[in-house]
Amino acid sequence: MDTWKEFEANELTHSAAHHLLAIHEVGQAYGGWARVSDIARELNITRGSVSINLRSLKTRGWVETDEHRLVRLSPTGLKIVQSIMAKRLIVKTFLREVLGIPESDAEIDSCKIEHLISHSTGQRLAEFVRFLTSGAPASRQLLKHFRTLQTTCPDDHTCEICTGQCLIEELKHAI
Repeated sequence: MDTWKEFEANELTHSAAHHLLAIHEVGQAYGGWARVSDIARELNITRGSVSINLRSLKTRGWVETDEHRLVRLSPTGLKIVQSIMAKRLIVKTFLREVLGIPESDAEIDSCKIEHLISHSTGQRLAEFVRFLTSGAPASRQLLKHFRTLQTTCPDDHTCEICTGQCLIEELKHAI
């Protein structure tokens, strides 16, 4: 099974995503342009690390620089940032509002996931969360049932996701 290789095929790394987000954040205060030192401060890393990463972002066409070495997102880079922010928000909303994950954990986990899921998965997740939080009778009933669901497997381990061992129990005792 080569599914694991898809992770390596993801052109947008976690680091690249955060650099693009930092450029966007810093650039909002300066008409879209950001200085390397401001990006470094935003990410709490060295200017040298930012410069190295900017080369890769520029090669991919995600950022542009001017004659003063200021940096801004290209139109493609801006679309990537908007997609990352949308996926982060929908994942965070799902974790917090549907699964009941505490805010701080939902923030951290959504940051880890945001750039890894496909656009189609993000879109379907957004549609699902919209349904679950719509207040429609079916969604209210589903959420009520989920929230009262037993958090352990049947003694005979016959639930649909477990194959001889209780996955819920395995995750409870994970490091």
